[in-house]
Amino acid sequence: MIDPRLQGKIALVTGANHGIGAAIAKALAAQGAKVFVTYLRSNDAIVGDSSSEAGEAFFAREQAANADAVVSAIREAGGTADSAEVDLSNPADIPALFDGVEAAFGPLDVLVNNAASWQADTFLPPASELNNKLPELWMSGGIATISAASHDHHFAVNTRASVLLMTEFARRHVLRKAAWGRIINISTSGSYAFPSEASYGASKFALESYSRSAARELGQFGITVNVISPGPTQTGWITSALEAALVPDTPLKRIGYPEDIADVAVFLASEQARWVTGQLLHVGGGHTM
Repeated sequence: MIDPRLQGKIALVTGANHGIGAAIAKALAAQGAKVFVTYLRSNDAIVGDSSSEAGEAFFAREQAANADAVVSAIREAGGTADSAEVDLSNPADIPALFDGVEAAFGPLDVLVNNAASWQADTFLPPASELNNKLPELWMSGGIATISAASHDHHFAVNTRASVLLMTEFARRHVLRKAAWGRIINISTSGSYAFPSEASYGASKFALESYSRSAARELGQFGITVNVISPGPTQTGWITSALEAALVPDTPLKRIGYPEDIADVAVFLASEQARWVTGQLLHVGGGHTM
């Protein structure tokens, strides 16, 4: 049996009230880590058929939940977990979040930046006939032209918050003269170019660059920094029609599930990944190579 040596480690997973973040939190806890999770309930209106098992309405309901179910599931399985609602777009909340983790469990060992903000946006002008050619795969609300607001909306959470969390993690790690740390950032397979979701993709691409710089600078302190790039993963947004369109382009012939991503996150946090840093791993059944 492989021992990842995560027993007693302290982990923070952002955006873990549902989907990939929830699966990562549960997987780390199953290996004995004490897990603190954050969430921010979405204020977006829930549209469409709320009884649907997948699609935008279901996804919006998942985002609107707190993390009680995740924390309860971990505790019922014998693990240790706590949670807090945190607006990561507010830089002042980040040191306070670390204070909360330390008060609950102790100094942080593993940071998983999973929280993300998303809106569909494009370079095309409003009401352009060309908009009909964009891959509106699941967005009933349509696509807006890129604006300062749409740009800042994405970069505040997907890039800046993750960077500030990494910075605070490193600062406290160095001050206490720790020698072991893990940072795992969750990106997207669309980061290189993401038509119709341009700002979302760009904000994740920037995070990948920051991650490589962090890996180079923080390795001397025993901190590894790696990126997981998920392919299409069912967190509630993939309808049966969309799944049928995605599967033919995936060599392993299925869509992904949060547990697929969580298993890789556990590996990157483990002792077995001690010699892996500065890497981006595509985790999508071969959808992106």
